[in-house]
Amino acid sequence: MRHRSRSTTARRIAVAALLATPLAVSGPVATAAEGEPAGPTAATADFNNDGYADIVATAPHGTVAGKPGAGYITVVHGSAKGADTAKRQVISQATAGVPGEPTEDGLFGYRTVARDLDGDGCDDLVMDTGYASEMTVLWGSTDGKGGASTLPGIGRNVTAGDFNGDGHTDLVSDAKDGEEPQLHVAYGPFTRDGRPASTGTINTGRTFGSVDLVAGDLDGDGKDDLVSFHAFEEMSERSQLWRGTGEGLSSTATALPDAAAGAVGDVDNDGYGDLIFRPVPNGVVEDQPYDKGTVKVLYGAAGGPGARTTTLTQDSAGVPGVGEEGDQFGYSLSAGDVNGDGYADVAVGIPFEDLTNSAGRALKDAGSTVLLKGGKGGLSGTGAQAFTQDTPGVPGVAEAGDRHGEALALLDTNGDGKADLTTGAPGEDGTTLKDTGAAWSLLGSPTGLTTTGAVSYGPGTLGGPESGAALGSGFPR
Repeated sequence: MRHRSRSTTARRIAVAALLATPLAVSGPVATAAEGEPAGPTAATADFNNDGYADIVATAPHGTVAGKPGAGYITVVHGSAKGADTAKRQVISQATAGVPGEPTEDGLFGYRTVARDLDGDGCDDLVMDTGYASEMTVLWGSTDGKGGASTLPGIGRNVTAGDFNGDGHTDLVSDAKDGEEPQLHVAYGPFTRDGRPASTGTINTGRTFGSVDLVAGDLDGDGKDDLVSFHAFEEMSERSQLWRGTGEGLSSTATALPDAAAGAVGDVDNDGYGDLIFRPVPNGVVEDQPYDKGTVKVLYGAAGGPGARTTTLTQDSAGVPGVGEEGDQFGYSLSAGDVNGDGYADVAVGIPFEDLTNSAGRALKDAGSTVLLKGGKGGLSGTGAQAFTQDTPGVPGVAEAGDRHGEALALLDTNGDGKADLTTGAPGEDGTTLKDTGAAWSLLGSPTGLTTTGAVSYGPGTLGGPESGAALGSGFPR
């Protein structure tokens, strides 16, 4: 793939309608003075501060301005009824005011992070192509005039957290291509021209950079910690835990088990974030495509995670389905409280699960998603739910190669205090075009996920380029 280059000078640009619905918000939006917000104050990916999380589904392989793989993102705004496709946006580097130009294989929006960087109450969207020397930020606002900037000096695998406990969002990323294996930390708050309050670097001691970064408060001290996953050639390496301190991330790490994907959530509601991850089978990265898949929990504690663990597969009691070679149970993971009982639940993507349709036809790599419930004893198969495109009430029809569940996220799109499931199937075909991709939203309820009010959309619904777009390849961290 080709590398991209852009100016490294941060700049604020007025961009009309970026990350705020261009339509009127349905119903009155309460103000701070009234003391009655429209939804939970901690809604994730709430770009216009209306209390409803918004869904950002990426289409990194979309063709823009005639450039294959230039990429774009879509935004479907939340509402009292959940995802509202009538309030949507399609944003690329061809959008007026967005820094840079569409580039072949540029993969705009390859990885995204949604957090409030400048402390104005509106979440902002950071986009990492995986190759550029800087990232794009679309600034959230209540009036649709937040603008855009670049964040120079930040590398790959961008992840957010509050690593020094000062109440401001910080960004951490892996080293840029060609650099020594380091972590780059940018401490907030950020100014609208892309400047952080301070920066730092941490030497990882690895041969290469990380394959992924996951953040959350694993020791209950009010400061987020960072876990970096690593691999070298065909072999995985021990993950590293970097503890948050009053001065920021510690420069020394504690070794954790090898991992390929991860999330943080308090599944036993004891005040400590728990690390949920997919182990690498036998430590061999090349074996992952043939793996049945496993989800493991390292429970958080004051001394750090790991003293207590849980291991789950599709063959565990209560977990729907049967573990089969190549399913890759745990390929994607997200944590959130779906039923509002105070315990984080975990959505588990199984994009390479084979299904059989009602006619008895085998559907290779159709994909599915399982929701594992948290509880007093931690994560278990009790009450687990499974969803495919053939589940009654779920829009669409399961087909071979859809890879439903390749990406997923739990976020509250209707402001009822319960996380809703957003799932992507980047291999979904359109009516006449291949691999257009699609996204689904299922609402949370006191009993778990429900198909009542389920929403599904592809790029054609939103007015985005369709052929090969692979919409649903990713959602914000």
